[in-house]
Amino acid sequence: MKLLAHILCLCLALALAYSHHDHGSAVIDRCEGLEMDAVAVNEEGKPYFFHGDHLFKGFHGLVELSNESFSELDDHHHLGHVDAAFRMHYEDSQADHDHMFFFLDTKVFSYYKHKLEDGFPKDISEVFPGIPDHLDAAVECPKPECDEDSVIFFKGDDIYHYNVRTKAVDEKEFQSMPNCTSAFRFMEHYYCFHGHKFSKFDPKTGEVHGRYPKEARDYFMRCSKFGEDADHGERERCSRVHLDAVTSDGAGNIYAFRGHHFIRKDGASDVLKGDTIESAFKELHSEVDAVFSYQDHLYMIKDDEVFVYKVGEPHTHLEGYPKPVKEELGIEGPIDAAFVCEDHHIAHIIKGNHIFDVDMSATPHTASNEREIAVLHKIDAAMCGPGGVKAIVGNHYYHFESPLLMIASKALPDQHKVSLELFGCDH
Repeated sequence: MKLLAHILCLCLALALAYSHHDHGSAVIDRCEGLEMDAVAVNEEGKPYFFHGDHLFKGFHGLVELSNESFSELDDHHHLGHVDAAFRMHYEDSQADHDHMFFFLDTKVFSYYKHKLEDGFPKDISEVFPGIPDHLDAAVECPKPECDEDSVIFFKGDDIYHYNVRTKAVDEKEFQSMPNCTSAFRFMEHYYCFHGHKFSKFDPKTGEVHGRYPKEARDYFMRCSKFGEDADHGERERCSRVHLDAVTSDGAGNIYAFRGHHFIRKDGASDVLKGDTIESAFKELHSEVDAVFSYQDHLYMIKDDEVFVYKVGEPHTHLEGYPKPVKEELGIEGPIDAAFVCEDHHIAHIIKGNHIFDVDMSATPHTASNEREIAVLHKIDAAMCGPGGVKAIVGNHYYHFESPLLMIASKALPDQHKVSLELFGCDH
């Protein structure tokens, strides 16, 4: 009998170990056309995509278990996956500022700085009276984008506008948009995800303008080409994923790189073309860190190496490259951004919020004149032209009349939207 008890205990332990291993070892690829259960941004504006008990942070990167960031969600396995999520970010009210809410069946969890608030989880009806259980999606809507600071809840065909201040609920009909499996506010626009497609909608009326639905993997994820109908040019110019690198050459052509793809904007005609990096720069394959143009050559930095191409049709990869970044530019990689201004020999190399000068006319190349960029802590990409420097951070860029003014500025200039003002999208 004692032996049987030991055997049973051993079997139970093995079963639990297997269950735990299986729970955490499954490899999930967001580029397989997954349907996300919920989408929300964190306090830093990074999007979180939930699928089952897994979580994708940002527009690329590997999957992780959601309980690694929100451990209390794992205490309620019987509740299933996250149904809906949003970040309440209303600066007029300290009580409603920077909280993340997760909805699971009949319960709601409230986190502040990734810490579950006291008393939660609670019934949805207690925290959001008049809002039903088992939601499909939710998204915050601050004024004036909505008439009042609100939350929009979705359940099937039913739409609920919840007034945060008065707790009043206004039921609406959004007839022109599909049922949302998740919803998302990003860069002051509203997106309804349905399967692996999405539609941009007006939060007040639900109206969908433009050519929708579109493929989520084209715009919100770094995925290589996954279908014959994928439009590289349309996707890359209007993508919400930040650029990895950008430059303009002596003829005014712009080259912008993101993940596996790049777009070229013709300086004379403004015509844009998109394709894979592999097709034009086969030695690079993908994922460029920084790029700058100098004397009809593109200097392309990837990890700790520099690739150099002579601009042309096709671009010619120079013999002897790639070379180590340290050998070619006199500075240790990795590098965040780089640019050369028109008719100058100085390559400005950016690492974090520091900028270095490399005189490309001198031999050997050495990095010198290190300075701090006070107003920008992280730059994704940068380029320089006759009008000055464009420093790109996320989906926006900041225009400075010169590198010196970018370094000396004490306040940020106005934000400009990359997709709208650089590439002519409608958003």
